[in-house]
Amino acid sequence: MSADGFASLARPDAGMNVIFLRRGLATLPADQREEHAAGLILAFTVDDLEGELARLRAEGVAITMPLTQEEWGERASKCVTRTAVIVQLLDWTAAGSRSQPGEG
Repeated sequence: MSADGFASLARPDAGMNVIFLRRGLATLPADQREEHAAGLILAFTVDDLEGELARLRAEGVAITMPLTQEEWGERASKCVTRTAVIVQLLDWTAAGSRSQPGEG
């Protein structure tokens, strides 16, 4: 999957997705838009996004990007580890989803 400033390489058989983003994208939180590649994004599709976010907050994890809904159907939220790895939790809404990672 690709779009302006975004490329996603998926391996459905391995359950993984590598995403490349251009700096300056408006979909990133303002304080992360101009960051040089200091780490990576690990994106996990979860069944209960709100539940996972509540669990992380209860554990004291700072959510660095609140839950957002994209026009293509992705709902996502992010936090950053102490080693600058961005962890993204996401799910897909049926109505907005045209093509999920790894699908035609």
